[in-house]
Amino acid sequence: MAPDADKLRQRNSAKAVDAATQATNNESVRIATLKSIKPTEVVIDGAIYDISDFDHPGGESIQLFGGNDVTVQYKMIHPYHTDKHLEKMKFVGTIPDYSSEYKFDTPFEQEIKREVFKIVRRGREFGTLGWYSRAIFYIGLFFTLQYFWVTRPTTYLMAAIYGVSQAFIGLNVQHDANHGAASRKAWINNLLGLGADFIGGSKWLWMEQHWTHHTYTNHHVKDPDSYGAEPMILFNDYPPGHPKRTFIHSFQAFYYMIVLAGYWLSSVFNPQVLDLQQRGALEVGINMDNPYIYKSRKYAIALRLLYIYTNIVAPIQSQGFSWNVVGHILVMGVCSSLTLAILFALSHNFEHVDRDPTYQVRHGGEPVCWFKAQVETSSTYGGFISGCLTGGLNFQVEHHLFPRMSSAWYPYIAPTVREICKKHGVKYAYYPYVYQNLISTIKYLHQAGTASNWKDGNPYSGKL
Repeated sequence: MAPDADKLRQRNSAKAVDAATQATNNESVRIATLKSIKPTEVVIDGAIYDISDFDHPGGESIQLFGGNDVTVQYKMIHPYHTDKHLEKMKFVGTIPDYSSEYKFDTPFEQEIKREVFKIVRRGREFGTLGWYSRAIFYIGLFFTLQYFWVTRPTTYLMAAIYGVSQAFIGLNVQHDANHGAASRKAWINNLLGLGADFIGGSKWLWMEQHWTHHTYTNHHVKDPDSYGAEPMILFNDYPPGHPKRTFIHSFQAFYYMIVLAGYWLSSVFNPQVLDLQQRGALEVGINMDNPYIYKSRKYAIALRLLYIYTNIVAPIQSQGFSWNVVGHILVMGVCSSLTLAILFALSHNFEHVDRDPTYQVRHGGEPVCWFKAQVETSSTYGGFISGCLTGGLNFQVEHHLFPRMSSAWYPYIAPTVREICKKHGVKYAYYPYVYQNLISTIKYLHQAGTASNWKDGNPYSGKL
């Protein structure tokens, strides 16, 4: 049977309270603030844990967010968590005045987890035979095309197909792996996660930004994806007269695909790979000065140089420099960019999306249900076939509720998720076809660019 999540979380909360109570009587435990957390420590529900020597079953990726409050990340990644998980870490202090904008253990969360866990039993939430078959196909396609790209004269058709194959690696392989969802074995996730580097990105930069995005989806100041395309595109619907608004944003719905087409160039030649400090996550307050980041830099730089040589230098070296070869390289990048970026943009930018789920909290209201916020800031489109092409990212609602569950399971849990959302009055955005989601996204971008939503009141009301 599925575990009683309510009781488990109550035990964890009780433990954090007991730790805080005992802290003043224990000389080895310190009273601290979030700003004083060490790079090898994390905060969960106000309790400080030293993870420098922690042998994490999910691998050393836990070190990525050393020096931060990881309460939401922890609860997001560990849907089955019990007090035994926390007991494995060394408790070293407490933050007495700790508070959060999000709340857990709500009736909505309890029911959705209880019913989903009946479908996907504990220990089975990782990649299925179907998922691995799909991943092997896309990996084989990618390396075959890469071999042709390096050893044979390039063409525009080859460039387009090769670019799309890179996007398929990003969607179908590295994404699940870097969420720890491909396998329960950390080394498999780490290996497949390097797919991000083989397509011109970086698994470390990706995790820094993407995990932060998942934690604070559409948060007004904490979601780095909300600001990633600025100043060219405004995904946030700023009020009229806001300094970030310019006249050009009134036309962003017409040129946003042109901007997205440059995603590959901005990723491959992103200097952030040198220090592995993802600027979006850094600007929203994530501390990335920790030993794990320092030691990973040399690997990230080496993989980026390998990518540049294989995909840019090698074709020019073998065929000689010509604008035709440069055109092939750029077409490859554009096709990869559009396949990835357009699908990403659909997920949280559409008509009536909740662009500020914590608005009420900042205006004297109660903390919001994190699970509810994930649903009302995301959309789902299509079904099983779309899932095979997008790595399950068409099921964004389900993915944001259960990010460490393999995408192979999302088509099976989606009907249950929709039913429970309807029962609890949680608004679930579903588009039967991807073009419908795309049209809605374009309309939203026009509304956000022109500030037309403000004519009927403040769209940052926290209401759909």
